[in-house]
Formats: sequence, C-alpha cells, structure tokens
Amino acid sequence: MYRYDEFDERFVRERVAQFRTQVQRRLDGSITEDEFKPLRLKNGLYLQLHAYMLRIAVPYGTLNSAQLRQLAAIADTYDKGYGHFTTRQNLQFNWPKLKDVPDILDRLADVEMHCIQTSGNCIRNVTADQFAGVAADEVEDPRPTAELIRQWSSLHPEFSWLPRKFKIAVTGAEHDRAAVKVHDIGLRILRHKETGEVGYEVIVGGGLGRTPFVGKVIRDFLPKDELLGYLEAVMRVYNAEGRRDNKYKARVKILVHEIGTEEFRARVEAEYAELDGPTVNAPEEEVERIAAYFAPPAYETLPESSPVLAAARAADPELDAFVSQNGFSHRVPGYIALTVSLKPIGGVPGDMTSDQMRAFADIAARYSFDELRVTHVQNLVLPHVKQDDIPAVYAALKAAGLATPNAGLVTDIIACPGLDYCALATARSIGVAQDIANTFAAPERQREVGPLQIKISGCINACGHHHVGHIGILGLEKSGKENYQITLGGDASENASLGERLGPGIDGDQVAGAVEAIVATYMRERRDGEIFIDTVRRAGLEPFKQDFQSFVSGERVGDVA
Repeated sequence: MYRYDEFDERFVRERVAQFRTQVQRRLDGSITEDEFKPLRLKNGLYLQLHAYMLRIAVPYGTLNSAQLRQLAAIADTYDKGYGHFTTRQNLQFNWPKLKDVPDILDRLADVEMHCIQTSGNCIRNVTADQFAGVAADEVEDPRPTAELIRQWSSLHPEFSWLPRKFKIAVTGAEHDRAAVKVHDIGLRILRHKETGEVGYEVIVGGGLGRTPFVGKVIRDFLPKDELLGYLEAVMRVYNAEGRRDNKYKARVKILVHEIGTEEFRARVEAEYAELDGPTVNAPEEEVERIAAYFAPPAYETLPESSPVLAAARAADPELDAFVSQNGFSHRVPGYIALTVSLKPIGGVPGDMTSDQMRAFADIAARYSFDELRVTHVQNLVLPHVKQDDIPAVYAALKAAGLATPNAGLVTDIIACPGLDYCALATARSIGVAQDIANTFAAPERQREVGPLQIKISGCINACGHHHVGHIGILGLEKSGKENYQITLGGDASENASLGERLGPGIDGDQVAGAVEAIVATYMRERRDGEIFIDTVRRAGLEPFKQDFQSFVSGERVGDVA
C-alpha cells in the first residue's frame, strides 16, 4: 500500500495545525458558526443531528493493522467505542467533541491518515474495487490509478470550489464491484481490443440523489499516460459550465443530461486539445514509483486447493457455509479473499466496535500480510488469506462476532445512518434494516433466496444507494410520518440500472413484510439458476406490483399466487 513521503507528511501536518487554530477561534468566539462551517467541512467535520461527525478518508478502501488500531483508540478516547464504515469506503465517528478534533487529526496523521476532502464541493475520496490486486478477472490493479488521482486532486488549486461535490471510482476488472457507472467519473481499466494496450474507459455523469442517472461513456479507450490531462479537461468543463445557481442541479450529471452526451464529449475533447498534456500528465517514472507501492505481497508457492481446509469444512458446517458465502477466489493458488460482514443479524449496518477493530487488526496482521480493505457496501475484506489458515481465521472472527456468513445475501443490507444521526435525513434507515434482517435471520432461508441486494436511504440524498438496490427503500417524511417507497430492479454492477417504484409509500412497520412479499413473488417466478435481479428483468415489475399491492391492502401473498 502507499506510504507517505516527506511531502505527504508535511502536507497533512500543516493542515492539522491550520485547523487547530481555526477550532480555537471558533471555541473562543472569534468566528461565528457560519464563518467556521466552510473551514470545518474542508476537514471532514459535519454538524449532525446530535453532535459533530468526523469523516475519515480511507483512499480506495485500503488500510493496514496499525491504522485500524489507531481508529480503535480514537473510538475509545474521543467517541463512544465504535466507528461507522460508509458507502464511500470512509469511516465516520458520530460523537467527537469539537475541542478534540485537532487531536484526533494529529493521531490520524501519526498513521498516515486524514480527513481532507471528505466533504465540501471538491473531488472526494477516490474509491475502488475492494478486491483490487486479487481478483482473477482483473486487467490491472486499480489502486495505483486511484492513488495517482488522489495526489493530483488533493487541494488542486483549480478544483477546490467546484459547483458541487465530485466523486470518482476506479475498477480494473470485467465485473464492476466499484459502482463506477453511478459516479461523477467512473474509470474502467481495460485492454484495447486491437492492440492489447492497457487504458481506460471513461464514464461521466452517473450519480444518485434526487436526480439519479447512469453514467455515459465519453471515451471508449483513453491511453494510460493521458489520464490526468483528460480528467483535467473534464473537470474544467464542469467547473466552468456546471450550475452554481441551484445546488440540486449542480452535479455534472445534470450538465451531461442538459446538453447531451455528444455535446459534453465534444466540449471535453476541445478542452483537452487545448491543454498542454505533458505539463499535466504524470511522468512515467512517477507512475511507476506509485505502482511499486502496490506490488503483490510475498506469496508462498502453494497448491491450488488445501486438504487442511477441505477436512475442516467437512467437519464444521458453519465454517463450510462461511467460506462458501464469504470467500472470493484469489488469483494466486492456495489463497483466498474473505469478506467480513459488518451486518450481523439485528446489528447496525457498517458499525464496528473498537474491540472488533483491534481483533480484526490482529487477524489482518497475522493472516493477510497486514492488509485489509473497506468495501462500498459497508463490509471489510481480508484480501490475502492462505487456505490452510482459514479455520484459524474463522475461529478468530467468530470470537470477535465477525463471522456472519451473509455476504451478498438478503441480510447484507446497505443502510445510511438515517434519522438516528443525520441532520438531512427525514426517516430512519437502521431500524428498517434491522427489521428486514430479523425477518430473514435463518441462514438456510437466506441461502435459499440467494444473491439479493437491499439498499436503504433515509432521505432523497441517497447515501444508502437505494436507486441501485435490487430492492431499494427510500424513507421520506410525509404528513408528519415516516413513509417508505419501494423500488425494484436497481443494479450497481456493469449492467447498472435504476430501480422503479412498485407502488405507494408504506409505513415503516410494513417494510419488512413488503420485502417478504417481494421475495415470495421471486421464489414463485424464478427459473432454475436465476438470481433475483435476473427474474425481475425477465418477468418485469407487474407480478411484483400485484403482490406488493395485495400486501399493502392486507391480502396474504400466498392467496395471490
């Protein structure tokens, strides 16, 4: 993983020192809250419903054990003993005191972490596939590209005051696990069909929120060495022409939609043609220097499969279920990547206690080359586990309460903090997620249903990515009550699509039952080998709508079939 050099160290420390004086001026009344707000947002500090919230960057979702232990120590010293992993591969503390924040930033800097550009109208934390460098379907590890973009965009003088926030994601694989089509810019690393050269497909104008769009391809193939110049051209067009009169219409997706993909592409290409590329694009030696930090660890030469693991799985059905559900094939023989769910039945999606952080840090240090990943679906990953070690890893995870075998299943639910924490939310998300998880708690039932992504947002801003949930749930306030709209058919993969509403909104205590009704329809309609999203696409919404409306009107779904 990337390590700070002298510039990085000085850069982060200077930012902490600057913010310390700004906090002191706010505490002694020298500046008002209105004056302080843009300063704190530049350092990832929000003022939420009950307290300040500090958002910490985890670039492309990669951490080491020392960093996770430091997060645990901060959780104990300055918060309530836990942290919350978000859909942008960040971590949030929900209860820091303002006077403590500079000290927290100093402790983050001690382990090469910061909160810079985790909020505000700037280029936010760059996200990537959690299986980067591991996946067999990968053309190239996307993390060097993400790190290059991070360095280029950090305090970029031209893009520090954009019309709105700007999000970039990178994937290096055929199967998109980074949701690149619903980002302001999505980059997919691929090989040129004729020459075999590695480059990028450039997708612009995706995004969720109150006006969701799937991004549009504006370059089928961009040579690797032209990346920063081309990104600079995109950002210049957006910075110059993005709307600043209405923040709800200020994202680049609105600009692309209003002028059309072809016109947007033409303006970017014209801007790019005017740029002095060599002064913007990173020199080859710098790209190689960054890439060297992401060299594969010292894998052992091992057989493809492990008799030790096979025997352990045969003897322990729970271990077998865990590996089957949470295991991910590794490109190196004898190894596996393990998803570690932060969605225990009845738990808060994305939350992790400080004790769990320390336990997980120990596991990563001992069994995964001291490396762990954060996923955009609020889970963690051990990227490099020897198959022989899986029984020991499983035992350690189980002891820490981290061995829930539900990765990708109906209880692996994305949920934003909602009305329990967020000042923007108008409805609760956490309680709804817990109700659904409890409804489908039985592991056998989850496996029978199969892959199914449920995503919940507590307001129109869509931090829970409900638009791209196979089942999406949007909580809103209606006539003084929390009301929930259900959508179906969303997908954040390479086949990205936006969900469509099933019918009228329902009360919160009806949501789990409604999901049961939808799942019952799927179980009735599905064909052999068909997963939920495939059935929705083949059968259409109508059978689901009928059963959903029957549920809302009080009929039993079984009566409808």
